[in-house]
Amino acid sequence: MDIEKKELIQEAVKRLKGHQRREYIAQISLDYFHGNSRKTEREMGWGRTCIQKGLREKAIGIRCIDNYRASGRKRTEDELPTLSEDIKLLADRQTQADPSMKSGSLTYTRITAKAMREALIKEKGYREPRKTSSEK
Repeated sequence: MDIEKKELIQEAVKRLKGHQRREYIAQISLDYFHGNSRKTEREMGWGRTCIQKGLREKAIGIRCIDNYRASGRKRTEDELPTLSEDIKLLADRQTQADPSMKSGSLTYTRITAKAMREALIKEKGYREPRKTSSEK
């Protein structure tokens, strides 16, 4: 495949999303690489799983529904509903008024994030978070 054609195809793929993108990638794989996902991946730089998914969708005629909303990390507030209240209770003990007394409405909390984390674990019974593969 010549460079101009390759660049044109890659530009078209960038503009497509979801099943339309997979369908186009699968057709390119069939037309130029005999449906070989490894060869398509190597030559075009696309992910092999995406190519294979597109080829399977094309072969059986059923489109996979993407569920992007269910992916990713859940919000901490949803996982630990009492966390914000526990933080407020611990922070209130370390809160003081503006030391220069220039503003009557400002308050300062004399606790660091690290100390707050340790207090949540020690006093409120929160667990140490699990390390992810990127933190190891």
